[in-house]
Amino acid sequence: MSEAELIWGRNVASAALKGGRSVNKGLLAMGSHGRTVAEIRALAREMGVPVEEIDRRRLDQLAQGANHQGVLALVAARQYVEVTDLLVQARAARQDPLLVLLAHVEDPRNLGAIARSAEAAGAHGLIIPARRAAGVTGTAEKAAAGALEHLPVARVGNLAQCLQRLKGEGLWAIGADMAGEQLYFDADLTGPVVLVVGGEDKGLGTLLKRECDLTVRIPMLGTVPSLNAAVAASLLLYEVVRQRHVRGRA
Repeated sequence: MSEAELIWGRNVASAALKGGRSVNKGLLAMGSHGRTVAEIRALAREMGVPVEEIDRRRLDQLAQGANHQGVLALVAARQYVEVTDLLVQARAARQDPLLVLLAHVEDPRNLGAIARSAEAAGAHGLIIPARRAAGVTGTAEKAAAGALEHLPVARVGNLAQCLQRLKGEGLWAIGADMAGEQLYFDADLTGPVVLVVGGEDKGLGTLLKRECDLTVRIPMLGTVPSLNAAVAASLLLYEVVRQRHVRGRA
């Protein structure tokens, strides 16, 4: 893993500065302005982070054509956490754990979008494979709109073993599957839960599906066969939120 990495986007850079991540340098396109840019300048000045204005075409090259909004930052490489840390965080808050395990999601934009929904829904962390899947790259950070500065991410070598361990800790493993046993809004999601979301092409796979306590499906009433992984994850996350809210009012 490299010692530093580039992130881009106004909200992403602002979240990195606010979240206390080690920021080595800020890069702004010449002539950049606006409230968020002014906030980035002020935060960088307060933290002693140098900011350089450079030609927008150079920013385009550094961001490899991504929509950087005129802002890049050179930051310390992401520190992944252990799965145990996610459980400790939930229990310290006296909350039932809510985790999301991604099974071979290869598009970093989907990873980022899922992270954004997970953080907004109050999830305690994201679990991703160490190999053959998207990691937390600049593209993922941009799609997450700053959420990855607040949502801890664990990487594991064996997803099936990770699920076994989480089930041993009392979590209910709920897999999203097109042929799921129940409609997702009929499942009881009020307790400690790890939501298992498959990749764009492979889905959950036989092994992970077997490790799930329950598979749920989202009703598809039109002609398209399935939803984007990020959309499916968002629906499941907010069904957990809804059910816990109702339980809390009971």
